[in-house]
Amino acid sequence: MSQAATIDINLIGGEWVPGKSSASAEIQNPATSETLAHIALAEADQVDAAVKAAVAAFPAWRGTPVQDRIQYLFKFRQALIDHTDEIARLTTMENGKTFAEARAELQRGIENVEVACGMPTMMQGYNLEDVASGIDEIMIRQPLGVTVAITPFNFPAMIPLWFLPYAIATGNTFILKPSERVPLTAQKLIQLLQSTGLPAGVCQLVVGAKPAVDALLRHPDVRAISFVGSTQVAKYIYSEGSAHGKRVQAQGGAKNYVVIMPDADMDMAARIVGDSAFGCAGQRCLAISAAIAVGDAKSVFPDKLVNLASALKVGNGLEEGIQMGPVITPQSKTRVLESIERGVKDGGKVLLDGRSADITRQTNGNFVKPTIMSGIPEESELTTREIFGPVLSIRETGDLDAAIEMIARNPYGNQASIFTSSGTAARKFRYEAPCGNIGVNIGVAAPMAYFPFSGWRDSFLGVLHGQGKDAVEFYTDKKVVVERWPKAWTRKF
Repeated sequence: MSQAATIDINLIGGEWVPGKSSASAEIQNPATSETLAHIALAEADQVDAAVKAAVAAFPAWRGTPVQDRIQYLFKFRQALIDHTDEIARLTTMENGKTFAEARAELQRGIENVEVACGMPTMMQGYNLEDVASGIDEIMIRQPLGVTVAITPFNFPAMIPLWFLPYAIATGNTFILKPSERVPLTAQKLIQLLQSTGLPAGVCQLVVGAKPAVDALLRHPDVRAISFVGSTQVAKYIYSEGSAHGKRVQAQGGAKNYVVIMPDADMDMAARIVGDSAFGCAGQRCLAISAAIAVGDAKSVFPDKLVNLASALKVGNGLEEGIQMGPVITPQSKTRVLESIERGVKDGGKVLLDGRSADITRQTNGNFVKPTIMSGIPEESELTTREIFGPVLSIRETGDLDAAIEMIARNPYGNQASIFTSSGTAARKFRYEAPCGNIGVNIGVAAPMAYFPFSGWRDSFLGVLHGQGKDAVEFYTDKKVVVERWPKAWTRKF
């Protein structure tokens, strides 16, 4: 691929084809503003073609024994391992995160492929003889049909793998619609899956904007939609998909809090919170963006965090020693800077200012350095809205009850963490904090692939989450069979 090539980005019915829309996207490196590729976006009739190909492929794929289906995933896993550095480099180039972060992201995706390889066990139903005299009852799981995932820019390798392996292992066909900002990683994933010999139409790639999304949401042959993105869009996906009869899981935004108790190991807490807040330039749904210092923690924790964050090396993620890359677009940088300015106008104090991010040799990048603020009033945007950038606000409170109440007033419920050496405080927090993912002395409470990626309130719409057993439930229908075979009807041999 040349630096500014126009590429055929869509895989439809086994063929790589360009988008037909007059709308196009320019894929840029966020660290350098270098143009990596041009793509023409897919339009509604190409979405329809992809769905029809998936419909056509479904009967044979559904009829393929599950033990045979997962053989493709075993091969896919090995292909991902063999091409880890290539995939990570693509991710860094189009997303901006560091090469180490991109490698770690892919590893979490590979873990989902590994879990899905256990589908012969995970997909099993159950049965009971003699529910009544001579009558047996059986529950079996069957695939839905055509399934879709609409995924965001911030984890272009991992998040598609929250859905893809489970969908196809359970016997569904699958269409991936990645963010048009970062389609190159997705294309590489699908190319590697295609190299396993997976039958055409079982897994396809469509890269488009809202018209493509709407076509997927409204298509009568699409049975299920998975989504990760902002809460505003998640609510649209959930309502529109549900209105058209789809099964929907929609992961939304977040405002993740961490509580620092006075008895916490402050050095460890500062190190881990800094990694959570500023890793991936704060552009992850589990990033901590608000810290609550309880009691005497306020006199120790902020200074330690500022000292650590100020030493982070920011720049092009492909360079040696870089610890934090840029945000995704110039528009994102402007939005983050405006949020900081608004926090200052609301009365906030800047403890570490990342607005003047002059990066050696990278003057064209979308860089914002780590920023830490305190004294932000509760009604300020910095305490109520997802910033999705390397900005952390610190608030103070007198006790754990007040800290939990502060978290509860926040409309999101993706993650909350506590740092403490008290088992009593940890259990109280785990029991009462109204969030789907809880960390105890953990900065990024990211569930392993065999647990659901939870989320509550405005951070998730739906019932069944991604990953693990929830994924099997989401991608299958339950069928209950009640059988009677009277002896008089039994043929004698």
